Amino acid sequence: MNLHIHDARRTSHTMSDRYQGFTQSPLGKLLVKNLGLPSPTPLERYTEGAPLVDGTVLVGGRGRLAESLPGLLDTLEISSTETAEDGARFKGLVFDATGLTSSADLHALREFFSPVLRSLDTCPRVVVIGTPPESVAGAERVAQRALEGFTRSLGKEIGRGGTVQLVYVADGAESAMTSTLAFLLSPKSAYVSGQVVRIGAHGTTVAPTVEDWTKPLVGKVALVTGASRGIGEQIARVLHRDGATVVGVDVPQAASELQSLMKELDGDWLTLDITGKDAPQRIAHHLKEKHGGVDVVVHNAGITRDKKLANMDDARWDSVIAVNLTAPELITRELLEQGVVNEGGSIIGVASIAGIAGNVGQTNYAASKAGVIGLVDSLADELTDGITINAVAPGFIITQMTAAVPFATREVGQRLNAMSQGGLPVDVAETVAWYANPASTAVSGNVVRVCGQMMLGA
Repeated sequence: MNLHIHDARRTSHTMSDRYQGFTQSPLGKLLVKNLGLPSPTPLERYTEGAPLVDGTVLVGGRGRLAESLPGLLDTLEISSTETAEDGARFKGLVFDATGLTSSADLHALREFFSPVLRSLDTCPRVVVIGTPPESVAGAERVAQRALEGFTRSLGKEIGRGGTVQLVYVADGAESAMTSTLAFLLSPKSAYVSGQVVRIGAHGTTVAPTVEDWTKPLVGKVALVTGASRGIGEQIARVLHRDGATVVGVDVPQAASELQSLMKELDGDWLTLDITGKDAPQRIAHHLKEKHGGVDVVVHNAGITRDKKLANMDDARWDSVIAVNLTAPELITRELLEQGVVNEGGSIIGVASIAGIAGNVGQTNYAASKAGVIGLVDSLADELTDGITINAVAPGFIITQMTAAVPFATREVGQRLNAMSQGGLPVDVAETVAWYANPASTAVSGNVVRVCGQMMLGA
């Protein structure tokens, strides 16, 4: 099986999942029921102007955040309650597990969740909050580490388009999790499940206040490479929706599409090959001279040149490493050295499930994408001025390219996850927007998979 899991350079978000559409038809429902076929739930996705949560969130647990959680949710205009009345329905559950200090305390998870799991609406959101295990010791460390197995398993059980995440909040970072709750409790995280996020584990533990949660990036400048189509186009659109001025970068061959998109978004553009020797300097010069710096850097451009390693020639190997890894490294270094990245800025890489789990015929691609994760690891503790670095790791995202994959291979790729369906480019874009939010200053050093909790890999 050779799944082209992600090509951020040439993709489209308009391709549909025909199987999913079929399962919603009268005949499809009948066959699904009688043959025991997977029946993927249509995922709810965020629409501009909609409330973050369409329903009530039940809050439970006793820990460092128990008292402040209702107030944080109020800030986001999310309705919450701490009491599960008979017959009540919930759109989300948030459990503060920071008070669990021994394995015996884990019983509190069952006590809170078991009675209410049948009271959840479609596409529910579940968030468990813990303390980073590496910051505590002994029995407490054991208990906090246990939360990963619990949340990942619940993510595979919850069904109906639901998602389950674990958020480790460092001591002192309790007030810096608003943007993360806004993302993980809303349809913006439709295809993100089974993930572990750390807040305040690297860099700052505080976050600025965002005045307008519908336009958190007003006044900010965002650079997006590979912006003319597919996932890059969606990233540009979502960052523009959130208020950013987008500077799109793409190869000269894509100039027409890039200019057209950037005109539509009132943005700016730069056409160049990011592997060019002078590309980092040209990008830095452009951002500094025309925009006075940059607040969000998204290294989206990427290519695949698949072959088994025995048949891999130099050109295939070198081009993939150069575009996917070396260029983001060099551009990041140049922007930082010249001080082009503004205080509180965000650097965001695009990795891949292939970089975590590996894939046949993709030794070059997987190496480049694992290297993107390495770039996050290497810089997370070095960055200053509140600058963050994180990465997204897409799984099977429905695009023009994956539509060309043979039917059987494509079906396996789409169904082999907890949601039994592929994701959309906008799912990657929303995750990028969460990282880019100025209130995510304490969110650094993370690699979040956008894969519907794919069964392959971690």
